[in-house]
Amino acid sequence: MSDSLIIADREFRSRLIVGTGKYKSFAETARALETSGAEVVTVAVRRVNLDRSRESLLDYIDSRKYFLLPNTAGCYTAEEAIRTARLGREVGISDWVKLEVIGDQATLSPDVQATLEATRVLVKEGFTVLPYTSDDVVFARRLLDAGAATIMPLGAPIGSGMGIQNRANLQILRELITGVPLIVDAGVGTASDATIAMELGADAVLMNTGIAGAQDPVLMAEAMKHAVVAGRQAYLAGRMPKKLYATASSPLEGVLR
Repeated sequence: MSDSLIIADREFRSRLIVGTGKYKSFAETARALETSGAEVVTVAVRRVNLDRSRESLLDYIDSRKYFLLPNTAGCYTAEEAIRTARLGREVGISDWVKLEVIGDQATLSPDVQATLEATRVLVKEGFTVLPYTSDDVVFARRLLDAGAATIMPLGAPIGSGMGIQNRANLQILRELITGVPLIVDAGVGTASDATIAMELGADAVLMNTGIAGAQDPVLMAEAMKHAVVAGRQAYLAGRMPKKLYATASSPLEGVLR
């Protein structure tokens, strides 16, 4: 695509962001990343071997090719998330962070208040913060005021694969959030879900289980790559208006009788 994804003045060609959990092996992870065409790859700081004392996921991800985005997966308080983000920076991964603060164990829904608190602290410490949040426009604006570099609403619960459940809210967010990228995070289960997210105006889609949980993750990674491109192109092209009645593809005007 000719247009690029810009996050905090950094340019990326791909609008697909992928996670690295739940694969059968590190080798499969590497193959899926390669096939996806993604440039931004998220890594759970609390779930990887950071000191490389034994085989680590980081051994299979070329940091010269991929932009590593530490995430705070598994954190349930603002304090936990802040400590995890600091750890990711201290070990040299990045001073960017995909901020997750979970508020409910069953649904893995975000604790938006704790997310807001952690965003304020981390931004003041020089982090580029990409917060996972609800599709609530009020909290989206508060996160922007706190200095968030993106708004990342869930499409559906993490790992559910249910696809985009609230199209109206995403459309509202798209209309009202224009200063930073809007990235759909969580819930994508198949290629059509990614396409729908992009057609609704999302600037990018972040996914993990939708690829890693497929029967053939490498093939699904390729499908997701094409789906994001197709959705973006359709959004830029502008779909035809919906009509209640049919309109002939070949008009009758000018037809010889």
